[in-house]
Amino acid sequence: MTFPADSAASDPPIAAPSAGDATDLVMIAREVAQEAADRVRARRLELFAPTGTRTVGDAVASKSTRTDPVTVADTETESVIRRLLHDRRPDDEILGEESGGSMDVPTGVRWVVDPIDGTVNFLYGIPAYAVSVAAQIDGRSVAGAVVDVARGVTYWAGEGTGAWMCGPDDPDPIRLRCNQIDELELALVATGFAYSRGRRERQGRMVAGLVPQVRDIRRVGAAALDLCMVASGAVDAHIEHGLSPWDWAAGGLIAAEAGARVIVPPADSRASDGHATIAVADGVADEFLTVLDGLGARAAMPD
Repeated sequence: MTFPADSAASDPPIAAPSAGDATDLVMIAREVAQEAADRVRARRLELFAPTGTRTVGDAVASKSTRTDPVTVADTETESVIRRLLHDRRPDDEILGEESGGSMDVPTGVRWVVDPIDGTVNFLYGIPAYAVSVAAQIDGRSVAGAVVDVARGVTYWAGEGTGAWMCGPDDPDPIRLRCNQIDELELALVATGFAYSRGRRERQGRMVAGLVPQVRDIRRVGAAALDLCMVASGAVDAHIEHGLSPWDWAAGGLIAAEAGARVIVPPADSRASDGHATIAVADGVADEFLTVLDGLGARAAMPD
């Protein structure tokens, strides 16, 4: 699925009548993400020392590898998100990082949620982790919200209605537009790395080829925030392989509605497929994609 370069300026597609009003879906995504973020913020103080990884009790386990952690806050928060969504939209499907769900794309609304994107940052006390909640219709994101938990900043978008943000010091919504940049050598690029050693090696080679051609590289550690940073102009581009739908479903829409060129994996893809997720300011998009093609970086990096 590819988002348009400037979806805010285009006519939104007509949703199926049973899917409900997209405006309502945006409001639900925001409310649920913000309530979940409040819980994540509180649980960080309860489960961990202020800095570092010292835990209270058995707060951490491993998933795909020893370096891929899940905390009790992840599983608890996803349960809360599922309950909140079920209370508001009992007939909708839900796909979440921790409790799963069908990867098959339904014909109606599917909520795609990540209770804590950036769990390693959460574990270490690095203030860059987020709650992500998106609504998809027929596999296409039509509403989404991402909350930067530590900063208390909420990003959101609806298909065809633009991308917005607000924070504790700026409660009024601010319209987001990605940077108006036209020189790739001045572009700040965000990326991320997989947990599997083989894919990390390939990603490392990609970054080695990319870094001489751009301003610099940033590795924040939370893809949903990376995509929102493209939308807000905090970075100019993002590229990462092997993201799951809950990593990009909300952030990809937010970036697209801010005017970025966005390419996301198929809605039924898995992280192991290794598809690339790309978001880039439109003024350097053609050049950036050409460079990626030269590096073979638009091709999938399967496990």
